[in-house]
Amino acid sequence: MRIFEMSLPLKSSILRTVAFIMFLLMLVISESMAQSDKAEIFVSPQGNDTHPGIEAKPFRTLERARKAVRRAKNEEKVVVWLKGGVYERKQVFELTAENSGRDGQLIVYRGMPGEEVRIIGGRVVSDWEPVSDPEVLDRLPSDARNEVVQSDLKVLGITDYGQVEDDGLELFFQEKPMTMARGPNEGFMEITGLVNPGTVKVHGIEGSETGKFMYEGDRPERWLGEEDAWVHGYWFWDWSDQRHAIKSLDTAKQIISVEPPYHNYGYRVGQWFYGFNILAELDRPGEYYVDREKGMLYFWPPAAIDSGDAVVSVIPNLIETNNVSHVRFQGLILEACRETAVEIHGGTQTHVIDCIIRNAGDYAVKITNATESGVYGSEIYGTGEGGVSLNGGNRKTLTPASLYVYNTHIHHYARWNRMYTPAVNLSGVGNLVAHNHFHHAPHMAIGFSGNNHLIEFNEIHNVCLESNDAGAIYAGRDWTMRGTVIRHNYLHDINGFKSKGAVGVYLDDMFCGTRIFGNVFYNVTRAAFIGGGRDNMVENNIFVNCRNAMHMDARALGWASYHVNTTMKKRLNAMPYQSEIWRKQYPKLVDILDDEPAAPKGNIVRQNIFVGKNWNDIHEKARQYLLFKNNLIDRDPRFVGNPPENFQLEDDSPAYELGFKPIPLKKIGIDEDTYPKPLQPE
Repeated sequence: MRIFEMSLPLKSSILRTVAFIMFLLMLVISESMAQSDKAEIFVSPQGNDTHPGIEAKPFRTLERARKAVRRAKNEEKVVVWLKGGVYERKQVFELTAENSGRDGQLIVYRGMPGEEVRIIGGRVVSDWEPVSDPEVLDRLPSDARNEVVQSDLKVLGITDYGQVEDDGLELFFQEKPMTMARGPNEGFMEITGLVNPGTVKVHGIEGSETGKFMYEGDRPERWLGEEDAWVHGYWFWDWSDQRHAIKSLDTAKQIISVEPPYHNYGYRVGQWFYGFNILAELDRPGEYYVDREKGMLYFWPPAAIDSGDAVVSVIPNLIETNNVSHVRFQGLILEACRETAVEIHGGTQTHVIDCIIRNAGDYAVKITNATESGVYGSEIYGTGEGGVSLNGGNRKTLTPASLYVYNTHIHHYARWNRMYTPAVNLSGVGNLVAHNHFHHAPHMAIGFSGNNHLIEFNEIHNVCLESNDAGAIYAGRDWTMRGTVIRHNYLHDINGFKSKGAVGVYLDDMFCGTRIFGNVFYNVTRAAFIGGGRDNMVENNIFVNCRNAMHMDARALGWASYHVNTTMKKRLNAMPYQSEIWRKQYPKLVDILDDEPAAPKGNIVRQNIFVGKNWNDIHEKARQYLLFKNNLIDRDPRFVGNPPENFQLEDDSPAYELGFKPIPLKKIGIDEDTYPKPLQPE
């Protein structure tokens, strides 16, 4: 019996209503699921740590966001969004293992797209006033007295000014590093004589072991009476600098005496230096001076003082991670710290992505004992030392770390510690430097040590600008550091200080087992340099307009022989070079001590293109050990265009008959569509 019977229209209406309710329920469920898959936390300089950390009510500090991240551990992804503005740090932002993500969960600290997020390690200086102290005005050059302004750093609570020679307080204005007052303003003065000559002799070059030297001109007369004047110079070799406090000045005899410790190599005539940290040299816009006794900062701004932020560096580091994994820092501007902006110790898959890192006192990023971590798609400039330091992997087991610097632009670095602070310092095992652009630096672009690294598709130019006998890509003095491949890079316009001479790829002092393949060298003084090493291969490269495209010598059979029984054997015995894994990877190393270890055996130079005069700088003692074949010399290689505009070869190039393989020229440099293996795009 039917107790109730619905009409068809009513039944249809109810069904539609039920379907709509179910649809709404599904939306709620799916939204809830989406929210559970991704947690978002918001931070703003205008926020408050008592807020809930949502977009409308953000937190104020990274520390409060870090605490909130710990509570979001169940989500597949946690994003801490930093809104635009200046985050003035008073201490380093630290993450430890408990702040890690995990496999399947990523934690991202990220700047809001389209907004400028600046994390600074200093204090903004705003209380500027004219200089009124008569003694200071008297020391300033006359045209500076109405231009220089001052600020009392003690009022800002800053009393630690660091050391003059290293990691001290610096000034930045309009996001650019200013210059500690120096003279001359550009270039150098020269050593014209020595007080104690002949006490040093290196490779036939005489010098002095004592820091007393002569100069020409009257500039140092203005340095008299300065309480903390310094000099910075290249005292003996063009690749070794040092800063000295001035002990005394004899302007009548034109003699400068410096405080010890004296330079390790000594001093010689013709080398160059300048004076700095000298109030009397504050004579042009952009210079500053810190009176460390009074805590007073003096500055000649290059533009109206209220036209931009003036920032002094205060804290050492901005971000430090210890055993942290699955974390990204993305879309941030990191600047104005005294040491390294980001330090990553241990852990795996910690990445710095799409960041601008500038004006750090040391390196931009240092990564140590981590795996599958690195820097991608970033710009680094104005650092006091280098760009990125990668140190990871186990050399004794030859276990790779897979650290990387990729698609990153590093330029105008090493403005303070100028020698041996490259764009990338590469050590350990199995790390990658690829698709980068490095330029404008006083010394190296890449310094490498260790084993099995890959350096590829980089453009490098205008480096070694303040040094000679220096390499854009450099390694030296080890038989065991083998397996690195340097391929498909473009190195150009590398000629050294005053064009006296620099090197493209420099394998110094018996360095071994490196493959230099498929690179293009243009206008490089010495393009490929093998300094007495073994088992190196120079293959399939293009050399154009290089003064000495190929250098090879047998130095361990001559002047460098003393290294064989000291440094070289010591470093050999420190590695298990006769173990099974080492035998398998480096069979030529196993019996090296029984195979004339000082002789440059096993080097191969083949299928290269040499265009230009005086390409050959291969010494006779080295030539007898060298396999040299199928190189195109003194013949037109038939470029499609005129180098350097085009290095592509015509299809009928005679180089192909010799076995030359096309170089993927279009892939060299930054390629925003490629990623290193450890990093996947979002």
